[in-house]
Amino acid sequence: MNDFYIATKEIQISYADTDMMGVIYHGNYVKWLEFGRTQLIEDAGYDYLEMEKAGYYAPVYNLEITYKKSITLGDRVFVKTWIEENPGLRTVYGFEIVNGKDEVCAEGTTTHIIVTKDSFRPVAFKKVFPEWFQKYEEIKKK
Repeated sequence: MNDFYIATKEIQISYADTDMMGVIYHGNYVKWLEFGRTQLIEDAGYDYLEMEKAGYYAPVYNLEITYKKSITLGDRVFVKTWIEENPGLRTVYGFEIVNGKDEVCAEGTTTHIIVTKDSFRPVAFKKVFPEWFQKYEEIKKK
């Protein structure tokens, strides 16, 4: 059993998600990471739109993904997301994309920073959203 929280989101795939080889086009995986991150935020009791209403964005600063196994139309697909690191200025979300047999098909991280809407200047997550930051501290990977 893990000592940290993992959000799980099932992904609905369609024929339009496939490439000429009949497998899911790799670019779709990046979109799925956002679905997973959104699920984790909601599971933690927060709402990204509330962050925007407060005058902030959380853009992607870095993305790393390793593709391990193809996913094809008809497969069940899940994205599992957790907090890998949360030092206060950035948050690193870890993820795995797994098939219905729980085989890891892709894994990696996305790193996000908090910026002001008006200037896009970075701000400390732990200062502008202290309760949200603390919740991440409680559920992050140890």
